[in-house]
Amino acid sequence: MKNIAACALLTILAFLLLTGCTDNNSSESVNKGGNQAANESGTGNADSASDDNVLFFYTAQNKTYEDEANFDRLIGQYIKKKFPEITLKHVHWNDGTRYEDLIAKGTIPDIVFEETYRNAHRMIEKFELEYDMSDLIKKFNFDTSVLDQGSLERIKTASGGKIYALPFEQSDFVLVYNKDIFDKYGLDYPKDGMTYDEAYELTKKLTRQDGDITYKGYQQHPSHYMYYNQLSESVLNPNEDKGDLDTDSWLKIVNNIRRFYEIPGNQFTTTSDFPKGQMGMSVDVIENVLKWSQDYPDLNFDISSVPVFPEASNNKYQANVNGLFITKQSKHKDLAFQVIQYLLSDEVQEARAKEGIISPLNDSKVQQAFAQNVPQLSDKHTEGIFALKSAMPAPRKPGLTFINPPVQQVFQPNIFEQSKDSATALRVVNEMINKQLAETKAAIEAGGDGTQYQ
Repeated sequence: MKNIAACALLTILAFLLLTGCTDNNSSESVNKGGNQAANESGTGNADSASDDNVLFFYTAQNKTYEDEANFDRLIGQYIKKKFPEITLKHVHWNDGTRYEDLIAKGTIPDIVFEETYRNAHRMIEKFELEYDMSDLIKKFNFDTSVLDQGSLERIKTASGGKIYALPFEQSDFVLVYNKDIFDKYGLDYPKDGMTYDEAYELTKKLTRQDGDITYKGYQQHPSHYMYYNQLSESVLNPNEDKGDLDTDSWLKIVNNIRRFYEIPGNQFTTTSDFPKGQMGMSVDVIENVLKWSQDYPDLNFDISSVPVFPEASNNKYQANVNGLFITKQSKHKDLAFQVIQYLLSDEVQEARAKEGIISPLNDSKVQQAFAQNVPQLSDKHTEGIFALKSAMPAPRKPGLTFINPPVQQVFQPNIFEQSKDSATALRVVNEMINKQLAETKAAIEAGGDGTQYQ
């Protein structure tokens, strides 16, 4: 039983997806590869991936899959069971097997597991691997309505309206709260669907000095809050190559969270201090919450859905999703799609959900199975993860220039360090976005790949 729990824990702890595995600039990137050689599930080697019976599966996300036993347990075993005639080859992204290395060797994967928004541009398009799966979806009668529509729409937005991938694993934010602190001050616990106004009032009551202990009421990372915002506001203009931050809607979004950090004693530091026992509420990904429960077994906590805006009362963050891509170079597109279709079946998704993996399926039975094999969450309100729906991303006209916009700089340094008013901070970053878009467009026109700001 301990081995099962350990495997489940390893799965969920390594499942962070926030900015993509190959991010060299963000300290929040978590899926860096190690120094592992190319792995195999079957016979032969990766260089023989063009053989008729070989399906080459490349995992560029989720560090869990560096361990071949985990890949086989969470993905490979299902493929082998359903398609026994396949020789399944698996390679995980690392120093020896990055995109450049695979392409240089002429070993193009059939299926790529990758972050679906930022890295669709930065990796898939950069290496000319993109392939629209729309015809295969029709050919094999795959019903995309069973998927989380926010996840699917995020993929379409990143694919110029096409479908370069299907969603496979999600990482969702939740609100986690310290029950002991709430009990100490006689406050009601947060509930699913709590508004930001209600959370703000709780934060004022929870933020206090009690003897030698300073309690913070609430922490939520402002860059994640903006990047995946629940009001579906666009950072990049939907119709032109320019930023879209200099608006009243964005001013409302920024001021909404800024007020929390202007409460004396509740300045933003980090959400990760929650398990130390001096923070009432924190918004973070469920994977971090599970890690806290393991590292701090005496922590008395529970979870609920993230706070909401009244005008978007059913919206959690926009989807943070990794998906399965089929490469345009693949000689086994039909087979690759059938494999993906099976991996997205209720049967497989329910089994994976039990291991603590958030499924992209809307199926209630799959959602109810979440973390059944993860004892650390057995008595927690995991229903809060699924109480709201993913906010839809703002559409953007195909063919426009893409960058990964530096929204984090609105708060750090402009607000937190330089004390700029919110409108000024938004304007400064919007000008930065415009400059980066212009430089990227010029680089592409000059024959570059335009990934400097991605």
